[in-house]
Amino acid sequence: MSVDNPMTSYCLGDIVSLSQGLPINVKTKHLLVDEGLPLLRITDLINSMYSQFINPDEVPLKCVATEDEIIYTRTGQVGLVFRGVSGVVHNNCFKVIPNKDLVDPNYLYWFLSQSHIKEYANNIASGSVQKDLNHSAFKSIQIDLPPLDIQRKIYPILDSLSNKIALNRQINQTLEAMAQAIFKSWFVDFEPVKAKIAAIEAGEDAEGVTRAAMSAISGKTCEELDQLQAEQPDNYTQLKTTAELFPASMQDSELGEIPKGWEVKKVNEILELAYGKPLKEDVRLPGNIPVYGSNGQIGWHNQKLVDGPGIVVGRKGNPGTVTWVHMHFYPIDTTFYVIPKGSVKSLYYLLYALKKQDLPSLAADSAVPGLNRNIVYMNKIIVPHISTLDLFDVYLNNIHQKIQVNKEQSRVLGSIRDFILPKLLSGELSVEAAKLAEEEG
Repeated sequence: MSVDNPMTSYCLGDIVSLSQGLPINVKTKHLLVDEGLPLLRITDLINSMYSQFINPDEVPLKCVATEDEIIYTRTGQVGLVFRGVSGVVHNNCFKVIPNKDLVDPNYLYWFLSQSHIKEYANNIASGSVQKDLNHSAFKSIQIDLPPLDIQRKIYPILDSLSNKIALNRQINQTLEAMAQAIFKSWFVDFEPVKAKIAAIEAGEDAEGVTRAAMSAISGKTCEELDQLQAEQPDNYTQLKTTAELFPASMQDSELGEIPKGWEVKKVNEILELAYGKPLKEDVRLPGNIPVYGSNGQIGWHNQKLVDGPGIVVGRKGNPGTVTWVHMHFYPIDTTFYVIPKGSVKSLYYLLYALKKQDLPSLAADSAVPGLNRNIVYMNKIIVPHISTLDLFDVYLNNIHQKIQVNKEQSRVLGSIRDFILPKLLSGELSVEAAKLAEEEG
């Protein structure tokens, strides 16, 4: 930091006050209600989903966090930081109330978010089995603060990068919902087929039957289809081709009524769940091949085990999870990976069909913790016409490509943020240089 912007050293105890969260136990169970303030537990904070609520009239004000206060996890997972959340702080956290004459709350949030601060907090926390960071230990952490006006120039740069990452995450959630909606419409609810049947029963001619299916697939009205035909003839033709592939009647099957000509097969007739291979962290070599465990990506390696794209299924640890991988990858021995068999080559179809199987529930019912692939193999699955699956791949590939572009952009933005964060807060990197890095990113 330059002479014009000197740093002042403090302990956190000099610039914040702390307030303990609310213990939820037998004596306080009566505070849980159907509607009220959300209870801010660690899991809820991580997922931004709140399932328990507290009667606000019976909670000490010191346990209630407002959006301009910071929530810091003290036990279970020490060192996680949250802001912009209001509710009742659970006892596994405490709220951090900054002295705004000395430190901007957003600047403090980013200081506490640094990986080396989290590591240090874990080191000074007590307990060998489960860490617990007490107030005095937290307050002993050292912080160097620039003047408030500089703090207020620094944090917006970091916020901007994180906001872009959050926006990409939201867009990807929408895209994933679109992919799931297409799968459900085509292969669960059979909406294009049922639309054709309804059109036939209404006395429509062949073109009317096809356009009914087109409406079911696209959600467009007849007028909107006419507009699409006039303005985007290629897209109209593709939509019409898709609609023509669906049958116009249903047939009985082991799984109830399904589109005529489609089949029902056992899972083991259309795919193999192959075992991943051991790859301990200490033997992995630097590279660009993602390593997958049952909880998702867990690291990198320099050699692939499976050509991508592919599907990873959790076997142990988090059994039954189904994860899409867009590139070559290395699944470890807590997972299966999917090898298509028989006529079904569409990995996208297998991805969403496996998700529909609710594999975690099969693992939960097993006597031995983990997912038994032989139990999965006995399940039945619908097998559509191959031509329909080919077009499904076209739709899904477009969606997944957009998802991957957003993920890659977020990865780059995250790398920039993580690189400039400690340098910006320490004064090693100027605000002007950080802004340039953000713009370049």
